[in-house]
Amino acid sequence: MKSDLVEKASEIISDPLVLINMVSKRVRQLNSGRSPLIPTRPSMGAADIALTEIIEGKIKLADPAPAAEA
Repeated sequence: MKSDLVEKASEIISDPLVLINMVSKRVRQLNSGRSPLIPTRPSMGAADIALTEIIEGKIKLADPAPAAEA
């Protein structure tokens, strides 16, 4: 995982825990056979692909659903 990608992605997702969770979930998806959403190079690992997808806006944090009123 390249530190420059982590820095750029952290500008988009400011909460480090959320960023870690997004990257780890996407890495699991990629490792289970999902296709990358960006052009890749052989030197890129799954975490690099996930971070680049976040940087390029291919993966975004979902807005939380509004709470139901009781």
